[in-house]
Amino acid sequence: MLKKISFWLLVAFYLFAGANHFVHPEFYDGMIPPYLPWHGLINTVSGVLEMLFAVLLLIPSLRSKAAIGIILLLIAFIPAHIYHIQMKGCLTGQPCIPEWATWLRLLVFQPIFIAWSWWCRK
Repeated sequence: MLKKISFWLLVAFYLFAGANHFVHPEFYDGMIPPYLPWHGLINTVSGVLEMLFAVLLLIPSLRSKAAIGIILLLIAFIPAHIYHIQMKGCLTGQPCIPEWATWLRLLVFQPIFIAWSWWCRK
């Protein structure tokens, strides 16, 4: 039962997160490190992939591949977390957060999200 609830929460989380890239693109734009080109494209592709992987989780034969896709996205987002740490929690167009929270996101929540996706792959 716990795994089923966790699975549905994972699907809902990534559907919401992916859609949020389009509802609030300015929020994500500030997270993309300035050394990366095409911020708008990176934001759009990230949102599309999050929603696509969420939908693919619903197809049992593709669930494992979708979970691995989410894990790869989470790994791809690590430079954004490092950039947030380098900026001491203050990104353009966003309220500042405590620096310890930026470390928490990278060192605690990223691994939890990766483990969550891995656990729901079957």
